[in-house]
Amino acid sequence: MAKQLDKVDVVTVGMGWTGGIIAAECAKAGLKVKGLERGRDRGTSDYQVIHDELRYAIRYELMQDLSKETITFRNDRKMRALPMRQMGSFLLGEGLGGAGTHWNGMTYRFLPYDFQIKTETEKKYGKNKLSSDYLLKDWGITYDELEPYFDTFEKTIGLSGEDKNPFAGKRSSDYPTPPMKKTPILKMFEKAVSNLGYHPFMVPSANLSETYKNPDGEQLNACQYCGFCERFGCEYGAKSSPETTVIPTALKTGNLDIQFHANAVEIMKNGNKVTGVKYIDTQTREEFIQPADVVVLTSYVLNNAKLLMVSDIGEMYDPDTGKGTLGKNYCYQIEPGTSGFFKDKMNVFMGAGALGMTIDDFNGDNFDHADLDFIHGASISLTQSGNRPILTNPIAPDVPVWGEAFKKASIEGYPRNLFVFGQGASMPHKENFMSLDPVYKDAYGVPLLQLTYNFTQQDINLHQYIGDRTEEIMKEMGAETVVAGSPITDYDIVPYQSTHNTGGTIMGDDPADSVVNPYLQHWDADNLFAVSAGSFSHNSGYNPTGTLGALAYRCAEGIIKYSKQGGSLV
Repeated sequence: MAKQLDKVDVVTVGMGWTGGIIAAECAKAGLKVKGLERGRDRGTSDYQVIHDELRYAIRYELMQDLSKETITFRNDRKMRALPMRQMGSFLLGEGLGGAGTHWNGMTYRFLPYDFQIKTETEKKYGKNKLSSDYLLKDWGITYDELEPYFDTFEKTIGLSGEDKNPFAGKRSSDYPTPPMKKTPILKMFEKAVSNLGYHPFMVPSANLSETYKNPDGEQLNACQYCGFCERFGCEYGAKSSPETTVIPTALKTGNLDIQFHANAVEIMKNGNKVTGVKYIDTQTREEFIQPADVVVLTSYVLNNAKLLMVSDIGEMYDPDTGKGTLGKNYCYQIEPGTSGFFKDKMNVFMGAGALGMTIDDFNGDNFDHADLDFIHGASISLTQSGNRPILTNPIAPDVPVWGEAFKKASIEGYPRNLFVFGQGASMPHKENFMSLDPVYKDAYGVPLLQLTYNFTQQDINLHQYIGDRTEEIMKEMGAETVVAGSPITDYDIVPYQSTHNTGGTIMGDDPADSVVNPYLQHWDADNLFAVSAGSFSHNSGYNPTGTLGALAYRCAEGIIKYSKQGGSLV
């Protein structure tokens, strides 16, 4: 029998970026918030140890324990879905801060085109640009409507950047801090893309270029360019994360209580309202029910969808009929790129997660697609994130993978290798979706989430086009040996690609084709909100966190408004 706890105003499931933002804003507004986090407490002091690449980057110290919960995967409905037994294509966070602890810090705003992609595509190229198997839809909100929330998020994290992207949406204010250092490597990229007629700008970075105090009074420190960002927590407090920004703000109000080791297994409901969350203490295996006036799902994309599915809230998507919305529009990303080996040595070891330069000339609809067999595009970048020695061992394709020649090439190639890559958008397809696995369960007896996904012809065509652009840039940079990336075929759950999963709980202005409304309020229960990149109707040519942060601030505004008046917010 589950023990029922005292009721709170708001309960969040997950304490990463979205959970931290919701908690901070609601707590500042005087609401009592209970944060459920299935991982442990942690913070900056925990990372003040040696830079242990084996512990964090190889053995995934900060990641989800897949022996307790994972997903099953298949490329199509004819395949048998099998569990992902170790981290592969994407890295799922666990513990205070979630994936916001071990991220790189690249923080973009999606383009105005992204939010109205169906309307804009049809207006310019007609309704048949893509086949009907692609499930394009507008988001139910425009860039201009979301801009103030982008601004709030960027000021909260002290984002370092420069307003030099001619394709970006209009900004209401400048970046809070200047861009990071432009290294000799980045200057090589800048010169090459400028020679080709493109428009380079520094990557907007949550690794801060200087000390900064945010509007809530939280201080962030200046980046030391140590090169240990992705898969690591920052021991300097220089990489903006939930534990250094929004969570301390929430705790200072006295209105937030965090329950660690609390694994949510069900959203409780009564009629058209939810009443709270059932969770299991992962240390004692005791069951608890946390009642609340408002329930907010703030866990990762995959878990938000799973919780709604196991709680039977919403209609599951059926790829045969096209009916239902829950699990629909799962998207990932493609990552075409070109490697280059140079004559002179470079300092590739030092860097930061978001230290880089990029161009948007081939992102969104910033170039003409009339004669192309795909839509959207990719940002194209060169980053200097710190080439750590275990995971980084670049050799040319004609070098043996063992023996004396391999060792020599490894030593020679490590300080002379650069990589230009694209982050390619992903369009929703009717055969790419999430569901519950009928066979496998997690350690708590709950069905695993099943992911059905494969690259589509749109992905393959876009990958080839952007890959060609990265090869042109690498040649212009003067590499002695240019190694173009291979074409893509079927998606594989290994190796690592990016943790940029989206969709499954998509937003919109019509309950017929979305799970949540533009405030991320669930259409079927007005006191339930679901905020994650699962709200994205498709994936863009950027990292998702900046857009996710903006949506979280808008959602928090909606929750506070709901707490005062109730009812649907749209």
